[in-house]
Amino acid sequence: MKEYAIDKIRNVGVVGHGTTGKTSLVEAMLYAGKVTNRLGSIDNGNTVTDYTEDEIERKISINTALANIDYKGTKINLIDMPGYADFYGEVVGGLRVADTALIVVNGVGGAEVGTEMVWRTCAKNDMPRAFFINRLDKEHADFMKCVEGIQETFSNHAMPVVISWGDGLAFKGVIDLIKMKAFTFAGDGKATAQDIPADMKDTATEWHDKLVETAAESDEALMEKFFDAGSLADDELITGLAKGIADRSIYPIFCGSAVTVAGASTLLDYIARLFPAPDYIGEVKGFDDDKEISRKITADDKPSALVFKTISEQHVGDLSFFKVYTGKIKTGDDLYNTTKRETERIGQIYALNGKERIEGNIISAGDIGALVKLKATRTGDTLAVKGSGIKYPRINFPRPAIQLAVQGKAKGDEDKIASGLNKLREEDPTIEIVLDPDLRQTLLAGQGELHLDVITSRLKRKFGVDVDLVKPKIPYQSAVRKKVEVQGKFKRQSGGRGQYGDCWLKLEPLPRGSDFEFVNAIVGGVIPSKYIPAVEKGVAEARISGGLAGTKVVDFRITCFDGSYHSVDSSDMAFKIAASMGFKAAFEKAEAYLLEPIFNIEIRVPDEFMGDVMGDISSRRGKIMGMDPDGKSQVIKAQVPQAELYKYSTSLRSLTQGRGTHAREFSHYEEVPREIADKVIEELGREREKTE
Repeated sequence: MKEYAIDKIRNVGVVGHGTTGKTSLVEAMLYAGKVTNRLGSIDNGNTVTDYTEDEIERKISINTALANIDYKGTKINLIDMPGYADFYGEVVGGLRVADTALIVVNGVGGAEVGTEMVWRTCAKNDMPRAFFINRLDKEHADFMKCVEGIQETFSNHAMPVVISWGDGLAFKGVIDLIKMKAFTFAGDGKATAQDIPADMKDTATEWHDKLVETAAESDEALMEKFFDAGSLADDELITGLAKGIADRSIYPIFCGSAVTVAGASTLLDYIARLFPAPDYIGEVKGFDDDKEISRKITADDKPSALVFKTISEQHVGDLSFFKVYTGKIKTGDDLYNTTKRETERIGQIYALNGKERIEGNIISAGDIGALVKLKATRTGDTLAVKGSGIKYPRINFPRPAIQLAVQGKAKGDEDKIASGLNKLREEDPTIEIVLDPDLRQTLLAGQGELHLDVITSRLKRKFGVDVDLVKPKIPYQSAVRKKVEVQGKFKRQSGGRGQYGDCWLKLEPLPRGSDFEFVNAIVGGVIPSKYIPAVEKGVAEARISGGLAGTKVVDFRITCFDGSYHSVDSSDMAFKIAASMGFKAAFEKAEAYLLEPIFNIEIRVPDEFMGDVMGDISSRRGKIMGMDPDGKSQVIKAQVPQAELYKYSTSLRSLTQGRGTHAREFSHYEEVPREIADKVIEELGREREKTE
């Protein structure tokens, strides 16, 4: 593993919609860059970056994977990320450490919903972007139509550096608009230059002139030269394009066919010559406690790094992917996890090509690598020198969009399920696990049904636990409208010492969200103070399942204001039972009603589907809270009962031809409409009878 100076490193995140050929493009670049001596394919399950069982079986990328190429002395780190929305957390983590996003577009279908998603994330990160129009050898491919779509949808500053020489079945290669040469590609990926064919000359010249003008606009000195001379020399064109890309004012477009390796070597050449090095932004922001600070991205400083992904491998342990921002990290270093406040000893340092590891003992600022067997460090943690006071912002992963209940197929597997899921969450921070004691269910939340299906298959393979995903129970609650006073009295005499507890309770409603309040209003010792905690405990336990159809009772105050006791027969247990009896009696008289959880949902849909989506929300008893335009899409904000959101992500994708996405979070509880409440109570009652 070689050490590279920061200006000889390029970190490229390969992203885009699913099935555009991102992994195949990485495969083509590795082959063209002589890292591999054979071209792997998705169908054969032998690509470098899709190497896990799940990926080979499903023929899609699921995990972020790393690969690297030494291209003429420049190290190109490729971060291959999934295209399916269910695994978008991998994209968020990978783009955090990429310096340029290479957005792969299908030459047949053009920009799709996944293209739009990654563009928004890149824009939010304010990072350089480039496009690669792939699959141009496929029938109905249309390079120029794709370019027009990219410019119209994303930016008119998206500009071809390379154009297609033919489309579809007539595809021959690419035309380089800087070198003004046409290139064909042999089976080994090697490019062969030739003069631009006569029928493409005018098109190439027109695009070349546009490219020169775009490059000149990135720099005042180049603009003056362009006005004076009417053109730029090749090295000036390169300088202008590189500056524009780093400044996020130019988004270069490349093209080719990954499966035939066409365009791969040209792309590598321009990644090395045009894409920015990791220090292009100058400084990286972090925190010292709550104070924002920054560090210059340089090797001439104390070491600091961010861990952006953790994977767990059998027989090896945890593998931590990291990017060095400052200094150099060496084998044997003691670094401090400023997030967890624990010291870590650095063991082996690796560069990765998929599952292949290239061991080294030093890695410098700007570079990406992997560490093994860190004790406490997980995704999002910062490693630095103790006392350096730098902690990088954690990665803002997407919130879950779906929640299902996990049900073990074998009895007694609950502990194994919990342990396995918690371990999997260390690898995938986009899942959430909630053990709901009231519902007696383990809830698993993630980005979609496919995402959760992958999690459960990993649970079985890695931890030997077989589970089903079932519809989660809704955590309904009960509340009361009316203030009532009742007596709770428990008296039993069966020979010997008896049981006696007597308490008067006042039940009254509280505002929504108040939960439960207990007030001791006993005066004069009518109930000894030692029994008051038992009264409170009796109410607290009774309210857990004492509501309508066994639901939890909330938003009420219980006041114990009178009672009596027996000097011999009274006990904690007697007063606890008396209080429980009193609470149940009071609840029956207090005009109880049912509450249901309401979620805030934020839905992003193209304009043409907005009416259908809003109609669907209304049919789910939802309330539209607002809308915000976002390019050609609308962001709909709504509140919808949880009971109406089961598998909503699947319904939304069906309703919007796969182009709608949503996020959700709990908001509050509301009263269930009477006609619906009666049905829910009846259904809950039947379920309760089955379990008793």
